Amino acid sequence: QVQLVESGGGLVQAGGSLRLSCAASTRTVSPYIMAWFRQAPGREREFVAVVSWSGSTSYADSVKGRFDISRDNVKKLMYLQMNSLRPEDTAIYYCAAGSTRSADSRAYDYWGQGTQVTVSS
Repeated sequence: QVQLVESGGGLVQAGGSLRLSCAASTRTVSPYIMAWFRQAPGREREFVAVVSWSGSTSYADSVKGRFDISRDNVKKLMYLQMNSLRPEDTAIYYCAAGSTRSADSRAYDYWGQGTQVTVSS
């Protein structure tokens, strides 16, 4: 079992930055693929970024060049550095862990409770 807890959300003006963190409570987080998803009101949950145990990353086109995903396997933490934020980035952000690297949320077995990010124009 893996329990995930996100933190770092909040309200920021357009063009600003936020860093989200995801803490994992498990014996070891190293084997897991970890990812960030987000869900805006009235919209389906969408993929944001994924990081493998080795540090290999992939991003959604909408955040490429603005967001940076990273992980610290020793501290069992995952991060999402979000720069140049836009109002359309407003959503609840979820961290997820699983065994398969995918942009499909159904591939992930464990989810956090989410953290709200609001970007004002």
